[in-house]
Amino acid sequence: MKKMFMAAVLMMGTLLSACSGAEPSSGSGKLKVTTTIAQLEDTVRNVAGDKVEVNSLMGPGVDPHLYKASQGDIKKLSEADVILYNGLHLEGKMGEVFEKISKSKPVIPVAESVDEDRILTVEGNKNAHDPHVWFSIPNWIQVTDKVEEVLSKEMPEYKNEFKKNAEAYKAKLKEMDSYAREQIASIPEKSRVLVTAHDAFQYFGREYGMEVMGLQGLSTDSEYGLKDVQKLVGVLSDRNIKAVFVESSISQKSINAVVEGSKQKGHEVKIGGELYSDAMGKSGTEEGTYLGMFKHNVDMIVSSLK
Repeated sequence: MKKMFMAAVLMMGTLLSACSGAEPSSGSGKLKVTTTIAQLEDTVRNVAGDKVEVNSLMGPGVDPHLYKASQGDIKKLSEADVILYNGLHLEGKMGEVFEKISKSKPVIPVAESVDEDRILTVEGNKNAHDPHVWFSIPNWIQVTDKVEEVLSKEMPEYKNEFKKNAEAYKAKLKEMDSYAREQIASIPEKSRVLVTAHDAFQYFGREYGMEVMGLQGLSTDSEYGLKDVQKLVGVLSDRNIKAVFVESSISQKSINAVVEGSKQKGHEVKIGGELYSDAMGKSGTEEGTYLGMFKHNVDMIVSSLK
């Protein structure tokens, strides 16, 4: 697999050399923007309107932690004028790709534009950052500002329009932020415990007042064992937590182990529903937008834990 991946990287280098120095590559004259995650694609659409062509490499149900660039992805990346990715090691398997491609075009890790004091780190390792910044809307507002900045630099003739669009989108983000705070506050305080397969919701927990526990670490590449399951089962039982949650981009196997372990201990726990963590819903649905995904998660959590 490693040899195949390196071959793909080398192929990309050849493609990029051919494209270096080219004008915007869209036949329509529009700037072509490629993003890794769909959350970014949706944000670009809201800021840019119809002035760019944008697509995401990672669709519904795709786990960015384990994602590797295919030959089709390399073609999309080589044809793009600008590439926006999350960064903070979310797309851990694509580091070499980004390093190679950045020699010929803008490749921007947007999460790194979030204020440093708002970035969470792993306990005991200040150099390991939590990449899931989109679960704090105030963080995502800063990402939106970065998207506006990048687009305005590339297409200064539309700078005022991008600014207007960004301000309108940020107003909607602030409305959703208020909604989330109000809804989460309606859950009894002792029940504000969010248990999921991997530790993707710490920003959400910090921002909206929930204790968050994940069976795996920040990356789904992390291993979990019997002790991890037993620890979570103990918490659920001791605090009488009624529900745990599966994630759209991760196998239910790990959470099912927690549910079964709780049952064996005499504590009934249900699957509260499916949350969107690293991926959004299908394109064309409400959950296929950042705001729709966020609202879905809030509503699912509240209805299951109240």
